[in-house]
Amino acid sequence: MIIGLTGSIASGKSTVSKMLEDLGYPIIDADLVARKVVEPGSETLKEIEALFGSEVIREDGTMNREKVGALIFSDPVKRKQMNDIIHPAIRAEMLRQRSAFMAEGHQTIVMDIPLLFESKLQHFVDKILVVSVTEDNQLSRLMERNGLNEKDAKARIGSQLPMSVKEEGADAVIYNNGTIEETAQQLTKILKQWQ
Repeated sequence: MIIGLTGSIASGKSTVSKMLEDLGYPIIDADLVARKVVEPGSETLKEIEALFGSEVIREDGTMNREKVGALIFSDPVKRKQMNDIIHPAIRAEMLRQRSAFMAEGHQTIVMDIPLLFESKLQHFVDKILVVSVTEDNQLSRLMERNGLNEKDAKARIGSQLPMSVKEEGADAVIYNNGTIEETAQQLTKILKQWQ
């Protein structure tokens, strides 16, 4: 079974991912994959350099995320060009990792994909587990964690699909508003139901 783990910014998805990892489940982390596919010398990074020029590559061969971000943030055409390079590479690497874990005999694999719904990757997984949180908790956690003011935090939250939409698309929801123990109990119950 392939479990798709998702949530929204500051919902506690990383906490649940760590719990699953501690239980022995292999985790495919989309954020780590996104960094891996642009490592120095990678084909993806060469394509990005060909598109945007050598100024987006640092002296050590790594991608200058700030420069790329500045280029694509205000230019929808450049952003689409970037996504057209990076998204297929991320998907291919995630599927490669999934196949490798399956070949090793793992019965359950977790794909930690923050933008599962936004990227329309539901077909990658068998079950979708959404980590949800109240709007008030999400806002205060994000402001505290990232040192943001309320306006900036609300803008970040607003750039993602609403939690209610993600909950509707879920096979199960963990409500991460209480203690770590309460979250762990919900996770255990869901995993038992799915076995």
